[in-house]
Amino acid sequence: MAIITISRGTYTKGREIAEKLAAKLGYECIAREAVIEASKEFNIQEAKLVRALHDAPSVLDKSSYGKEKFIAYYQVAFLEQLQKDNVVYHGLAGHFLLKNISHVLKVRIIADIEERAKLEAEREKISEKEALRLLQNDDVERKRWSHHVYGIDTDDSSLYDLVVRIRKITVDDAVDIIAHTAGLEHFKTTPQSKEAFDDMLIAAKVRVAILEKVPNAEVVAKKGVVYISANSSKFHEDEFINGIQQSAIGVSGVKDVNVYIIPVLPYDD
Repeated sequence: MAIITISRGTYTKGREIAEKLAAKLGYECIAREAVIEASKEFNIQEAKLVRALHDAPSVLDKSSYGKEKFIAYYQVAFLEQLQKDNVVYHGLAGHFLLKNISHVLKVRIIADIEERAKLEAEREKISEKEALRLLQNDDVERKRWSHHVYGIDTDDSSLYDLVVRIRKITVDDAVDIIAHTAGLEHFKTTPQSKEAFDDMLIAAKVRVAILEKVPNAEVVAKKGVVYISANSSKFHEDEFINGIQQSAIGVSGVKDVNVYIIPVLPYDD
């Protein structure tokens, strides 16, 4: 059993590979479902959120702690979708959101820009020159989004276990290669990796639960014990700390909560 994340650009045949791979392995294939669930929690229209995923991230910057809220809600919805295991996910930052889980195979699909332009030109009934311009703009916006929200460069090969270039390697070849790799011992779910995944989900849910109180908090869970650290000028207020603890302890799976507030002293002219 494994989770496979496929990072892809537009017209790289990544979606087709993900769907064929899921069918070959008998896995579930997930893409926008997590986005839809996140949009419900984020309390903005799905279309607006989806647009934000592909355009410059100004949509998230217009609200207070917009980026933090988006990441928190999206990660919960994303992890809940993948909790069942045996999943192929293609879409937003899956490799980043699961970077410390050993039974996740992280794949990047790439293709030559000229081949991508030909595909877009054929499907959209436009010139190859126009298709090339649109693709280049789309690639820039995707990179800007990933860097702004997650601080990562999607072209960094070190983020992935496997990078597949679609050219001499066909879609079916890619499916076979990824399926074989997913079957290796390194990517099989173990009790330890399952526990790490469950702790990651608990931490994500706690982050949402305390978001309004401490939007920039760092949250880590270990065997159900949660550790919260945050900067705040309210470091001396017991009521403030107790409020964080009570919000966190109410999350399913949490056994204990430890809160560490780093003092932020008021600026004095």
